[in-house]
Amino acid sequence: MVSSSLKDQVPPHNDEAEKAALGALLLDSEAISAILRYLRSDDFYKSANQKIFQAIINLFNKGESADLITLTEELKSIGELEAAGGAAYISSLTSAVPTSANIEYYARVVQGCSIRRTLLKTAREIISDAHDDSTETRVIIEEAERKIFEITDKQHIGSFKEVREIVPKTIEAIEKLYHTKESYTGIPSGFPDLDHLTSGFQDSEFIVIGARPSVGKTALALTMAANMSIHAHIPVGFFTLEMSDMALMQRLVSSEARLNSELLRTGMLKPADFHNLTEAAGRIYDAPLYIDDTPNMRLLDLRAQARRMKSQHDVKIIFVDYITLISAENKELPRHEQIAEISRSLKALARELEIPVVALSQVRRESEGKRPNLADLRESGSIEQDADVVIFLHRDRGNDDPDNPGGDTETEVILAKQRNGPVGTIKLAFIPKYTKFESMSYESP
Repeated sequence: MVSSSLKDQVPPHNDEAEKAALGALLLDSEAISAILRYLRSDDFYKSANQKIFQAIINLFNKGESADLITLTEELKSIGELEAAGGAAYISSLTSAVPTSANIEYYARVVQGCSIRRTLLKTAREIISDAHDDSTETRVIIEEAERKIFEITDKQHIGSFKEVREIVPKTIEAIEKLYHTKESYTGIPSGFPDLDHLTSGFQDSEFIVIGARPSVGKTALALTMAANMSIHAHIPVGFFTLEMSDMALMQRLVSSEARLNSELLRTGMLKPADFHNLTEAAGRIYDAPLYIDDTPNMRLLDLRAQARRMKSQHDVKIIFVDYITLISAENKELPRHEQIAEISRSLKALARELEIPVVALSQVRRESEGKRPNLADLRESGSIEQDADVVIFLHRDRGNDDPDNPGGDTETEVILAKQRNGPVGTIKLAFIPKYTKFESMSYESP
């Protein structure tokens, strides 16, 4: 009788499925492409099977077919033949399965056992963390969620599709746009001139907004988020790694109520201002806007929180302020490689959640005083490569009106890259006292 204690139980595995999967690969070397969708070498429980599978992958990478002879020679050349069970064990694999027809089934069984083993390992780690009184409860929960999401990531399987599957969906989407007569196919930013160029921010796109400090990156992102959530009632997620949720909300209230942000910060308001304040607060209160102000947020935690926002509140777009404040998982890497990892992950997140992800980024000091370009994106060229859309803000600070300090300032919004559309430049008015942007045609009261 098997003990109910976890430590006494044999970890989940299926010897027959592992041998059948390997045997099928030896019978049909072309099946490796299908099985790699499900398995890596560490998904096998037996060490010998791990070494055999890795050797088959090695042969595949060399462009060689795996059979009894080539596999035995490969294992012998790397000194792993005996550790893999020897020639006799390898020969027995093909007798474990008559055909390769069911190889995907065997692979899914092996993968399922691997995931269960990982779940058990993760559960033990979570139990151990829960008994550690030196760690905050919130940290334990976040770490547990991260580990669980890592397992779900592992289970995700990519695939290709025939065009006959894609064409009907594409025509259906075009017909839907035709009947609804909507102006934009994506989520409108609230700035008609910009939306005319982009048709709105599109699902699965990674959008980068870059500028020098104090030009208005956060103000533009917050104005867009307000346009979407407060005025269009589109659910929006906003990660603010640079300022607190209270500071962000003060900016939003100032912008929405059209009250001077300095007066809000100092409390020097007139009694008449409170009418605008309470009305604006009411509109913001009802908005589907979700804010996370965790400082130095780790990349995996941000992804986990974004998934939660999507699953619980069905957010349609996510803003990240800003990209270089995200903590990479491997801090041993050079900084440019860390940023590259973060950039790739945000692009992958946009595709996974099928929503736009908008990230703010600094640009190089060398771009001060001139119009920035793609080469000015700071710390990593991968941001330029990964982004579907890149928007720069540029303002000639030497042209600010000395007779009207804090007055409306014309700002160039440069659409420098758009993978699926035109590029160009528009102009917006930046209103410093409200820390917001408005279209140039807007007549402020």
